[in-house]
Amino acid sequence: MSKANKKSAHRKDHHHQAAAAPDRSAAPDGAEAGPPKKMKRKKYEREMRILQGELVAMQEWVKATGAKVCIVFEGVDSAGKGGTIRRITERTSPRVFKHIALPAPDARVKSQMYVQRYMAHFPSAGEVVIFDRSWYNRAGVEPVMGYCTQEETKRFLAMVPLVEKAMVDDGIILIKYFLNVSRDEQTRRLESRIDDPRKVWKLSPTDLKSYRRRYAYLRARDTMLVETSSGWAPWHIVDNHDKKRGRLNIITHLLSQIPYEPPGPMDVKMPKPPSHSGYVEPESSRPNIPTPF
Repeated sequence: MSKANKKSAHRKDHHHQAAAAPDRSAAPDGAEAGPPKKMKRKKYEREMRILQGELVAMQEWVKATGAKVCIVFEGVDSAGKGGTIRRITERTSPRVFKHIALPAPDARVKSQMYVQRYMAHFPSAGEVVIFDRSWYNRAGVEPVMGYCTQEETKRFLAMVPLVEKAMVDDGIILIKYFLNVSRDEQTRRLESRIDDPRKVWKLSPTDLKSYRRRYAYLRARDTMLVETSSGWAPWHIVDNHDKKRGRLNIITHLLSQIPYEPPGPMDVKMPKPPSHSGYVEPESSRPNIPTPF
């Protein structure tokens, strides 16, 4: 069996396991509902390496076929959206996989049709666009935080399935994920952002306010899922209590949604080492920063 076929078979096994996994997304909020033991780092990295190879294969298919892929990540604050996206994109080309995380809208953007700022980032042929929060702000963060009216949210919920139908009809593969974590795990992750100087940039006043309004946010989520999960753009709900398992499960599912084929084997050989042809490196080109390590 060729390497490409072995990888494809491994991917299919992952898809089978994902389909057979129990659905714990309906567990009572705040209850742990018997989560599996957290995955060990060594196994996680081994599985991630395989899946990231498949993401590269998917990338080459997207480039070759001119496919257009749009992936939406939503979830409660600290649910793990950013980390999952980083794992998807860290071994792929930024020319193909584009990570979109828009800032708060200014006065000009606020005057536009609501979805207009997002449409500008929809994928062109040969692109995979990943939204780290999306137009669904109008269904979750904005009404909960008082940034829009209930009437505006109601109009959005009625309109967005039609927009997504137009996207799909135009050939965009649209995949939507909502990441869940328990209240206790959300608390732990937010506290780690306060205590860890590497994570402090992730913490904003809005995060802490929305944490206090967690259950208002979950009610808004419940309504959003019912009103905007359609046959052409269903919501995929993820239990992300264990970030390692969650990332692997999401990438496995994502790969199952894209009808790609692994590329054929590359017939490439390293050329002979280049000759220096008398070149001598001048002093001005040599390293000149301190070397404490």
